[in-house]
Amino acid sequence: MEIVHSAIAILAAIVLIIALKIDPVISLLLACVYLGLATGQGGEGTVGAITGGFGEIMAEVGLLIGFGVLIGALLHAMGTFRDLVEILARRVGRKLPYAMAGTLAAIFPSIYVDVQVVLAAPMAKESAPAVDRRHGLPWLAGAMAVGIFSGYVFVVPGLAAVAIAGLMDVPLGTYLMYGLPIGLATALITTFLFRLILGRGFWDDKTDFDQDVVLEDGRPRAEAEEVPQAEGASRLPLLVRLLPILVPLVLIGAAAILDVAGSSNSVIAFLGDANIALFIGLLIAFAMVRLAMDADGVGQVLTSGFHTTGEILLVTGVGGSLGAVIAESGMDATLKDLFSADAGAPVILSILLAWFIAAVLHFAIGSVSVGAITAAGIISPVVGSLDVDPVVIALAIASGAMFALHVNSNFFWMFSTLLDLSTKGSLKTLTLATSLGAVVSLPLVLVASLVAGAT
Repeated sequence: MEIVHSAIAILAAIVLIIALKIDPVISLLLACVYLGLATGQGGEGTVGAITGGFGEIMAEVGLLIGFGVLIGALLHAMGTFRDLVEILARRVGRKLPYAMAGTLAAIFPSIYVDVQVVLAAPMAKESAPAVDRRHGLPWLAGAMAVGIFSGYVFVVPGLAAVAIAGLMDVPLGTYLMYGLPIGLATALITTFLFRLILGRGFWDDKTDFDQDVVLEDGRPRAEAEEVPQAEGASRLPLLVRLLPILVPLVLIGAAAILDVAGSSNSVIAFLGDANIALFIGLLIAFAMVRLAMDADGVGQVLTSGFHTTGEILLVTGVGGSLGAVIAESGMDATLKDLFSADAGAPVILSILLAWFIAAVLHFAIGSVSVGAITAAGIISPVVGSLDVDPVVIALAIASGAMFALHVNSNFFWMFSTLLDLSTKGSLKTLTLATSLGAVVSLPLVLVASLVAGAT
């Protein structure tokens, strides 16, 4: 019954938000309460799961969100994103979504997905009109979504990729050899298909953007709000103004790679921690703006960032609460009992089964990494008896685990708020793009099985 109650809770939250226009925080909390009580967690257990899930998510991403949004506000004051977009518009123009999807998938998988979306969202919002006056932001949102999660599950050292490879006893080098081309191809093909869907009247500005956001010249009004500009800092070379982003990326990426290589130490681990790295980036941005503005001006810039941060933190935390209540319902154990790998199954059926298990687990639990890890835990004991290379099963799990991020994921609410999307708009971008990515990558995994079988 956990599956039925979870489905009811998720669908009810979506209906409350989209059809009845009830605030996401209230809708998600109602879903949490229903699910906790319906699955026998009791009043105390339900409250504990809600508060515990909220606290756990805040411990993981609270500072990341705060630091990232403040960095974005300071960079905006320096005109960094505006100048970067002008350069990108000249160099790649309407191909920016492909460049963003490919870069996020192939170059930045070592960066936590929460950090990626916090840092990429301001640039997406700024560059949207240059990409496409009508569909620029939703197209970039879809490209961001599939790029981030293609890298996360397919490309080492993405967290899910490393976890899947480890549980399936696949060497990281082997996983990377197959996963990198699959992840990159998935990101680019899905970005193309997503644009075709947008071109068929799929997107509606009036319902798919946040209802409090009014479009002006193709951009949300939030982007047009007047904040003090750090004129002195805006004259710095663009590369210097990008240091608040580049330094954290280098620190986090280097620490992740050295950790995988077994060459890390306490200093590298400290500086490469996402919270510390982003704080260093924040200090760099603050110093640049403070040297060009008085304290009152800097305070106004930071206040605009604090205003955005509070909204994101609340809805993200409640999204984490729903995920925690679902986890406490015993969903993973129920699904594990429902599925068993058949040692005599043909290769294609083994791949489809692995994909399906990971997709169902992720859809139910709301975490790509937890869905992938749980699926790998179910299948790994019998993978040796299957007539298929373990790396292929691992890639099938990665493909399925990307399927359909939706309202029970805290990332969904970060994504929605950072990009000024309504819940419906996030379902049309993040949920659809990741679902497309999971489907697009499946035949690529089948092709990989032919290559692996021939070697």
